[in-house]
Amino acid sequence: MARDIHVIRNAHTIVGYDESRQGHAYLSDGDIAFDGNGFLHVGGRYDGAFDHEISGRDRMVLPGFVNVHCHSGEEPISKGLFEDEGTPALWGNALYEYSNLVEISDSAVEASLTVMLGDLMRSGVTTLVDIAGPRDCWLPTLAKSGARAYVAPGFREAAWHVEESRRLDLVWDKGRGREAFARALEVVDAARAHPSARLGGIVSPSQIETCSAELLQAAAEAARARKVPITVHAAQTMAEHEELLRRTGLTAVQYLKDLGLLGEDLIIGHCIFTDGHSWTRQRTDIDLGLLADRRATVAHCPVTFSRSGMVLQSLGRYRRRGVNVALGTDSYPFNMLEEMRQSMICSRIAGRSVFDVGTADVFEAATLAGAHALGRPDIGRITVGAKADFLLIDLKHSAMQPVYDPLRNLLHCAAERAVEAVYVDGVAVIETGRPVHLDYDGALAELQEAQDFAVRRLEANDPAKRTSTILARRSLPSI
Repeated sequence: MARDIHVIRNAHTIVGYDESRQGHAYLSDGDIAFDGNGFLHVGGRYDGAFDHEISGRDRMVLPGFVNVHCHSGEEPISKGLFEDEGTPALWGNALYEYSNLVEISDSAVEASLTVMLGDLMRSGVTTLVDIAGPRDCWLPTLAKSGARAYVAPGFREAAWHVEESRRLDLVWDKGRGREAFARALEVVDAARAHPSARLGGIVSPSQIETCSAELLQAAAEAARARKVPITVHAAQTMAEHEELLRRTGLTAVQYLKDLGLLGEDLIIGHCIFTDGHSWTRQRTDIDLGLLADRRATVAHCPVTFSRSGMVLQSLGRYRRRGVNVALGTDSYPFNMLEEMRQSMICSRIAGRSVFDVGTADVFEAATLAGAHALGRPDIGRITVGAKADFLLIDLKHSAMQPVYDPLRNLLHCAAERAVEAVYVDGVAVIETGRPVHLDYDGALAELQEAQDFAVRRLEANDPAKRTSTILARRSLPSI
């Protein structure tokens, strides 16, 4: 088959990969040639044959972002419900009491997934890890989007139950958990065999406290037999931290190490409440050293947790200790550029210094660190031989003007408004800010009905039978 070669001619700025320093660097006024197999030429003049030419004038070319932690399912319809809510007895976190209340109909799942994918890709995500319950539409919709996607079907043996807004209980059903584990492995294997060649699978025990030690170890064994990553939510809340101390006497990181899970193939969702965090009872600083020594990855998702007043302490500190920290969006707004901006803000506040983390550090976390977590040296960078996953940024957009340091302008000011196009495997998935392969507008139209359904079901799903006006109070009174 003949190769379909594209050339971006005279790009104003290219964020290319510098092998000598193993990091990104600016290239000016250069060409990029690529096809469906990857980048063929980066920087300088390209004089080879090509089939299509794209003007690089007033454009910046960036590597696609790697989102190592997001959730589809009911998350897109939760927008606007519980941002001001939380359970005081559980350190103000809304996760345990409120997340179980949101119910999504089967018919709305595909629309919800479509909106998430559209929003992620519009903000520059070309590779994503979706942690969700398996549905029939999951793999087909991911493949249709054109994104590079890893499915992480969750499974657990215990469900959360909050008693009278004062205590978190775990309701165990190990048989059901094992059935979900078996089903998850089937989905992982199906994704890895998908004909699109853009889908992959990750073994995902849902939360460290909802899985027995035996199930966690079985999950790791299954993942390593398949040579795929493992991901688990751990050290994500103080309620979980205290539960593990009560149960094992260990922090989440130390428990994972003792179980044999802590390694280069492990992605830990959030990992906020380590022994060195100011909220915990420990007065030690062991966990970050373990993370660095075992080369595990932390999936940092600052927006969701900062809404509840919780923050990693801090991104700069973790990086200086040698921990591989990648970025994820977790739940809405599914905007990677906003996540990157928030990670800078939260880190500088938690680290009490503007110097705690810089723009280049955050950009690396969103690209190279995520690629490393997935064992993919061929993504998250623009270099010959890497996959042609990239963004075109409109430098003439008002939010990007005037231009001195274009990456700073993008992360601190413009965000997704300046994203003109996004490519995966050399094929456009976003053009003029719109998804190419998805019916995004049609899916949006379905979300309101889906949320209305979820709101009507809140009272039935609440153990205390509170009404929606109590559970999801509106910001202002109606008159």
